[in-house]
Amino acid sequence: MNPITNPSSISNLPHGRKVPGMPGEDIHPQAAQLTAHIVQLGGGFRTVEVQEGERALLMERGRYVRTLLPGRHRFFGWSGGDRTLVFKQLYQPFYYRPSNMGNRVISGSLVDTDVRLYAGETELMAQLTVVEVSDEEYVLHLEDGRLRDTLTSGIYAYWNEPITHTFIRANLATPEIGSGISRPLLEKINPAYIQAVDVASYEVGLLYFDNQFQRQLPPGRSFFWRGSQNVMVKKFDLRRQQLDMTGQEILTEDKVPLRLNFVCQYQIVNPLRAAEIKDFEAQIYVQLQLLLREYVGTMKLDDLLRMKQEIGDYVLGRLKPSGAQYGVEFVNAGLKDIILPGEIRAILNTVLLAEKKAQANMITRREETASTRSLLNTAKLMDENTTLYRLKELEFVEKICEKIGTLTLSGGGSLLEQMNSLLGLHQADGRKEIR
Repeated sequence: MNPITNPSSISNLPHGRKVPGMPGEDIHPQAAQLTAHIVQLGGGFRTVEVQEGERALLMERGRYVRTLLPGRHRFFGWSGGDRTLVFKQLYQPFYYRPSNMGNRVISGSLVDTDVRLYAGETELMAQLTVVEVSDEEYVLHLEDGRLRDTLTSGIYAYWNEPITHTFIRANLATPEIGSGISRPLLEKINPAYIQAVDVASYEVGLLYFDNQFQRQLPPGRSFFWRGSQNVMVKKFDLRRQQLDMTGQEILTEDKVPLRLNFVCQYQIVNPLRAAEIKDFEAQIYVQLQLLLREYVGTMKLDDLLRMKQEIGDYVLGRLKPSGAQYGVEFVNAGLKDIILPGEIRAILNTVLLAEKKAQANMITRREETASTRSLLNTAKLMDENTTLYRLKELEFVEKICEKIGTLTLSGGGSLLEQMNSLLGLHQADGRKEIR
């Protein structure tokens, strides 16, 4: 049992100061600690200085003797190679060996001093905190209350000072992390050991462990350990969703090919039921196709163009009873567009143009008839009432005068006589002259 006889880690360089009058060299490992952690004392007098923040394990013939605290220590030996010093930094682990790591070096600390070899050394073990992590757990390592790392299965040992080490154990048999670990601490854990799942406020998540359903996750962030069980979350959007069917080609009863654009709105009400159906949206889409073909195939083109609203009502009425099978509620359905072939569209445009021209001619004739009837009624009234007849004449004279800039009268008589003569006003007729 000799955990420190690693020739590659033995320094052959001189260290420290020479003690006057004594053979050999003093040892001060600070200058060489970047290249070696294990130093042989050799023969003669030696003075060893242990700095603050470090400890030195004195080994004799591969066996632990004692731990050297900070300060100056003197040794004497007759032969070299019997005694060895193993220097340890207090801020580094005393022993750090995950079960899957082998003999790698972690943070500059050699792993050749297996802490299990010192189980009977009460003095040394009192200065250490030993943590054993099984294959079924993770251990969160905190230094002075701050997360340092996550320990996997293996054995670890840390110095009790000057850093306070605390540990939080997590059982991987239950992947879901409870409330025992704070949210800020969870956010700092390496993603290699933890899985975070975000569920939006309008979503619901279905939690599965090894493809077995566990429960529904509420909105928010949930954390799970990455371990022996596979964690999977299926998310479903609970908002109203829309399924568009575009360019669906269907033949009417009179063999007219049409392309329909149809829309259906639905909302997921049973996520677990929806998760049990493979591609439930594709299955809803196929059911819409079948219902449209069933309805449109029994109608003629003219009836279909006239009853577009009834198509949506019919399809929605047929869909609603089947909503529970898909875990959804169908809210609305309707026909957006009917796209006709080019030849049919040209014929319909011709028919529509002829209909509009006929309607325009009918309106024109009706208005002309009404105008003629009005003139006839006016003529009858004027024939029966001479005063109305003369008023109508004066009205037209007034309109003529509005268009005349200068009026010239010739012949004898006064202005009034000439006006009476012009307008045909004679006293002999029983009509009054203009005065």
